[in-house]
Parts: sequence; structure tokens; C-alpha cells
Amino acid sequence: MLIDTHAHLYASQFDKDRDEMIQRAFDNNIQHLFLPNIDEASIDGMLALEKQYPDNCHAMMGLHPCSVAANYKQVLAKMEEWFTKRPFCAVGEIGLDYYWSKEFVAEQKDAFRIQCRWAKELDIPIVIHARDSLDDLIEIVAEEKTANFRGIFHCFGGSIEQANKIIDLGFLMGLGGVLTFKKANLGAIVEQIDLKHLVLETDAPYLTPTPYRGKRNESAYIRIIAEELAEVKGISLDEVAQTTSKNALDLFGVTAKHS
Repeated sequence: MLIDTHAHLYASQFDKDRDEMIQRAFDNNIQHLFLPNIDEASIDGMLALEKQYPDNCHAMMGLHPCSVAANYKQVLAKMEEWFTKRPFCAVGEIGLDYYWSKEFVAEQKDAFRIQCRWAKELDIPIVIHARDSLDDLIEIVAEEKTANFRGIFHCFGGSIEQANKIIDLGFLMGLGGVLTFKKANLGAIVEQIDLKHLVLETDAPYLTPTPYRGKRNESAYIRIIAEELAEVKGISLDEVAQTTSKNALDLFGVTAKHS
């Protein structure tokens, strides 16, 4: 069994063939699909997809850093209200993004801390978006650290020093299509990280792995990422699947489904 810990399967890129795309994931024995939220506009589609596939799709709630603007506190208030209505598997996708814009960096940091505190109060994990901001996020997570504070640094692409800091904080690292990009040279770093600190993700429809790079990503491609990780670490695909799936299920508190 494989697990996609991060996929925006409610995105408009899947509107024409969403069910077929999800069936391809099932056909590749990818049984759990974790759905990170982006903003207010993504909530309805995400929850509808979870309702359609309640045993397989698991919704998160959070405000993506690229959606943080001057009105972020009002948006966060609406999202916080969702946690009073029903449970979510995580607070996500949250974090810092310095790549697209640095206009609201202070607001991004405040929004991140607010959402970290929700997770600690609710005793659920966070899923962290870190683009050109990894050192700042490691620092904030260290400051916010409590015994039950846990989660995933999604789309990890840092150094071994940064990886070790993340491990010391008790967080996991998500590996996706970038692992298959030759120029990224991520394999040399990942080779040094114990499998017990890693989970698999696609970030579908983005960050498509080789050989499909440039096309739409989908959850079935988790298998390609798992095969690449097995090759990098010189272990079997089965070992990668078993360990990364256990890491994900333990973190999110989801029970494995056996077909």
C-alpha cells in the first residue's frame, strides 16, 4: 500500500476526469489521499471529494501562505470556525512562501503561528509549505514546539543540516516529484535520511515526476516517487511502501484500509 500525503485533487485541472484519475491511484494500490486546503475558495470542492470517497480522501483545513493578504485574520476566523463543525486530519497547507511575493511576510508569519496553535490545541499535525523560507520555518517551529506538536515539511528540498534540524523537532519530510529531477540533486541528501522520517506526496496537479514532467501530476504517480526512493536508498519498493505508509498513518491517525 502507498499513500499520497499531499494532493490537491479538488483542483480544476481534474474536473474532466477526476473519478478516473482517482481510480488510477486505487489501481496502483494508493489507498489514502490527503487533501491540503488552500483558501476559502477550495473548501467546498475538497469537502465534496472527501464525502464521495470517505474511506480514502482526508481533508485538512488551513490557509496557504500565498493566499495570506491584508484581510488574513478575517479569513482565519472563518477557517477556525470549520474546526468547531467537524474534525480534520491536519491543519494545512500552512507556512511561508517568499518566492512569489514578500509583500505580506509579517502577516504570513503571524498566520502560520496562529494555525500552529490550532493544531496544538486540537492535537492534530500541521502540513508545512516552505518555499525559499525553510530556515525561518524551522526557527518558528522550534519556538512553537510542544510535546504534541508534529507534522510534515511538505516538498522537502533542503540540506542535510536542515533535515537534521527537522528530525530533531520530531517532524517528517515529504518527498515528491522533485526527487526524480536530475538537476535537483535531492537524492544525495535523501540517501542520508532514515526512511522513518519520510513520507511520499505528489502535490498533484503540480511538480510532476519524470518522465511525465511538464504534464499534469496525479496521485497514481506516487509509485514513481516510491520507486525512485527505493533506488536512491538501495532498498526494496516494498520496504519504502511499508515504512512511508506507516509514517503517514501514524501521523494523521488514520487506520489502514485493506482491500
